Amino acid sequence: MGTIDSDLYRGITDFAHDTPSWFQHLMEVWTELGLLTFAVLFVVAWARARRGDPRSFAVAVLAPLGTAVAYVCSELIKSGIDEERPCRAVAGALPSLVSCPVYGDWSFPSNHATIAAAAAVGLALAWPRIGLLTVPMALLMAFSRVFVGVHYPHDVAAGLLLGTLVALLLIRLVTRPGARVTEAMRGSGNGLARWFAGPGAPARPGPGPGYAKRSSRVGAHRR
Repeated sequence: MGTIDSDLYRGITDFAHDTPSWFQHLMEVWTELGLLTFAVLFVVAWARARRGDPRSFAVAVLAPLGTAVAYVCSELIKSGIDEERPCRAVAGALPSLVSCPVYGDWSFPSNHATIAAAAAVGLALAWPRIGLLTVPMALLMAFSRVFVGVHYPHDVAAGLLLGTLVALLLIRLVTRPGARVTEAMRGSGNGLARWFAGPGAPARPGPGPGYAKRSSRVGAHRR
């Protein structure tokens, strides 16, 4: 592992040990609680999109799917690289604030950072305003993994990049067919499918019954 990255890891973990115990506990909790928060936001985004247009609904459903695909990609990379955790490998580093993962639970890339980035990007695409919340959440979760001592900085940087790319690519490729599936589900005779896809956006009111007659009279008058 590079000296610069190991030095940065030692610097962050030294800083972590200098922070108040309540802040350390907060970061320990956030490193896992953030995943639950993203899960709740997925449900809220889906509920909002049920009354939206088919494309918006497709993006809202693809956000958690993209996160799951990003996690699988991260696990595949992790199983092929076999990088030891810094809490065992970096000489002179202070003990991690949480238990060092068991041997064989490799370090690169960070699954937490990958999931956080994919979730943040997917939610921001489905619900643009929420990006102001989800992006800082993802960055904080990535930092927390180094703070508690279980990942190198490059692990979380790679996870953030991987999660972002997978989410963007999957949503870009699948949104159009997903919108067609949404339209089919909303017109389906299956009640569960219609409930899941939602009623969609309310139809715009058409012109009143006298509109055509008034238009004819105006046209005749102009002639």
